[in-house]
Amino acid sequence: MALQDTLNLRRLLTPSNLRQLAAPILIIMILSMMVLPLPVFLLDVFFTFNIAISVMVMLVAMYSNRPLDFSVFPTVLLVTTLLRLSLNVASTRIVLLEGHSGPDAAGKVIEAFGNFLVGGNTAVGLVVFVILTLINFVVITKGAGRIAEVSARFTLDAMPGKQMAIDADLNAGLVDESEAKRRRKEIAQEADFYGAMDGASKFVRGDAVAGILILAINVIGGLFVGVMQHDMAVGEAAHTYTLLTIGDGLVAQIPALIISVAAGLVVSRVGDDGDIGGLVIGQLFSNPQVLILTGAIIGILGLIPGMPNLVFLLLAATLGALAWLRRKRMEEETLAARAPAAAAQSAAPPPDAHEASWNDVAQVDVLGLEVGYRLIPMVDKGQDGELLKRIRGLRKKFAQEVGFLSSPVHIRDNLELKPNGYRIALKGVEVGAGEAYPGQLMAINPGRVSGPLPGRETTDPAFGLPAVWIDPGMRENAHALGYTVVDASTVVATHLNHVILNHAAELLGRQETQALLDHVSKDSPKLIEDLVPKTLPIGTLQRVLQNLLEEGVNIRDMRSIIEVLAENAPRTQDAVQLTAKVREALGRAIVQALFPGSAEVQVMALEPALERILLQAMGTGGEGAAIEPGLADTLLRQTAEIAQRQEDIGLPPVLLVPASLRMLLSRFLRRAVPSLKVISNNEVPESRTIRVTAMVGMQQG
Repeated sequence: MALQDTLNLRRLLTPSNLRQLAAPILIIMILSMMVLPLPVFLLDVFFTFNIAISVMVMLVAMYSNRPLDFSVFPTVLLVTTLLRLSLNVASTRIVLLEGHSGPDAAGKVIEAFGNFLVGGNTAVGLVVFVILTLINFVVITKGAGRIAEVSARFTLDAMPGKQMAIDADLNAGLVDESEAKRRRKEIAQEADFYGAMDGASKFVRGDAVAGILILAINVIGGLFVGVMQHDMAVGEAAHTYTLLTIGDGLVAQIPALIISVAAGLVVSRVGDDGDIGGLVIGQLFSNPQVLILTGAIIGILGLIPGMPNLVFLLLAATLGALAWLRRKRMEEETLAARAPAAAAQSAAPPPDAHEASWNDVAQVDVLGLEVGYRLIPMVDKGQDGELLKRIRGLRKKFAQEVGFLSSPVHIRDNLELKPNGYRIALKGVEVGAGEAYPGQLMAINPGRVSGPLPGRETTDPAFGLPAVWIDPGMRENAHALGYTVVDASTVVATHLNHVILNHAAELLGRQETQALLDHVSKDSPKLIEDLVPKTLPIGTLQRVLQNLLEEGVNIRDMRSIIEVLAENAPRTQDAVQLTAKVREALGRAIVQALFPGSAEVQVMALEPALERILLQAMGTGGEGAAIEPGLADTLLRQTAEIAQRQEDIGLPPVLLVPASLRMLLSRFLRRAVPSLKVISNNEVPESRTIRVTAMVGMQQG
């Protein structure tokens, strides 16, 4: 039994369990000090511990790169405040009980603060205590509380905009699902942190008020106890107890002031580029012109008769020396940056004087991105361009969602473009263009913002939404107004992603098709061997896949596609007919992408009379059937109007038609209504319920 108890005790005293028990034990000890008498030595230990923990908290606050790096700070603020109040109660008990015995009655720490710091002068001690309390209560705590309050309000107001920005990055492939979850959690923690700091600042304010009240109570109580109970003279009692009380107040008020400074440092910092010390040194003393002007002004003041000339001139000389050192260092950094470029230029070979050869014939890039000279840092490997990482993420996301690996994006600079301009080219032909401004943010209006923003008005190049280029300092304000805020590299990456998705069929060339077959053959070699090229030419397979991609159908399920083609290829080699068979096999996935879950398939349909006319035209003209011009105009106009109404009520614009009409109407309507999807009756699974919400071809009353 004793052995079992020993084992249980050892399991209880493991490092992880001790760490978990540390906080409850500390709280219990703090609360116990309010009711249990403490020896003088323990009181000295706890006062010293209070000073040490306050210094530690301030240093952690200074070396934290972000406020959330010290997310436990509101709790620490509560615990340290409770510790100071408990020590005040314990020290008050000892001062009133033992104060008549001498200045060291309440311990050496209180005696040191009462004698050494204020020279044993009660009047000076009272003044110093009141000044420290005012600094803490009126200046630091009030300012930190106000910053926390405003930050909490703006953080909560900006949460919807930040969430939309995360969703936009996720949809554009710039981040994965785990990174998006981490960012959402960080946003929620940020709002909770500033809200907690807003409330926790009241602890410090209350502590300052309590310190003043405890000081008055101790002075009055000590005077009463000394005169009435210990027969001390009024002057002697007042001096003794007031000095002890002042020492007690100072030993608690100085750690409180340090904690308040730490709170101010945490909530007042902007940015997360480094610790506060590094930011202050880097931003305050980085400009040599500022140092020179400051030194000159101080030097002129030092030359005025009656001024402390030595101090002013010494400081002016110090500032001048710092300015000289800073300027020299900046020149060295500039020369170091230019050296590689100069070396590369000098090492460049002379122009080739040989005859022209086939090596001089440059192939057209399948997918290219050209940028103006101000956008070069975004795509420069040497400068760790952010856009390069985003493009790699886009290609990976495209391969996962669409089903094949697109050609690499070839990036080059183009001095003929505007400095902030860029151009997206497909096989040498421009398919998209826009402008981006590094160092600024694009605030996109999703249609429900609560106010305008000052800045350079523009249009989102990917989706055509109204937008404004703003300075980074306006990010929080833009989020609060409901804008979706993205940086310049995200603007270009989103536009590029939009172009790639819209031109996926053109990106699937013969080489990509062969690479896709080689990839599938690793798992199903016999299936590929029996189909290509024995039964179906690779060119026909490529055309079938392109037909699917043109209408937004991904080709990830290559196994099903190959099996359908293998079954139907012996009967027909027509790519259109084979595409229809493949679409029927992929019908469940097609409908699922348009109508997620098990909801009703709410579609538009053709009016029966119009459907008969179109079927008759197909019967007489076959694949090359033409629609009478007047009927074609009416069909286009009504389809566009009804599709717009479908989108306005939150439904995808989907037209359900017979299988024989699907390809004809899809090609005919796609140019007028790009967002329209045309599906056939054969593509809808039997398990899904169809509900017709609008009819195309009915007389419009």
